Amino acid sequence: MKPVKFFFRFLSRFKYGIVIVVGILLVVFIDKNSMMKRLAYSSEIQNLKEEIQKFTAQFRADSAMVVKLKTDPKAIRDIARKKYFMKQDDETIFVLSTDLNNEQE
Repeated sequence: MKPVKFFFRFLSRFKYGIVIVVGILLVVFIDKNSMMKRLAYSSEIQNLKEEIQKFTAQFRADSAMVVKLKTDPKAIRDIARKKYFMKQDDETIFVLSTDLNNEQE
């Protein structure tokens, strides 16, 4: 009977402290909107903002390229030559590779 009495005495003496500790544990770890989830969400938001900046920069570069392609006929030729290795009839193109795996084979 003594342990039960001690337990109830402990609860009656520290009831506010116990409620506060349990409340803090609920808010920090267990709750649907817990602090741990908020920290994870803020990290994810930061990563998504960085990704938005990256795609915005890529969009601006691509938009500038589209404007250049619409206004400059030489730009189309330059892209075709660099990207797709197209050539004029009187030219020869040599593609040099710096790949180490080709040398070992």
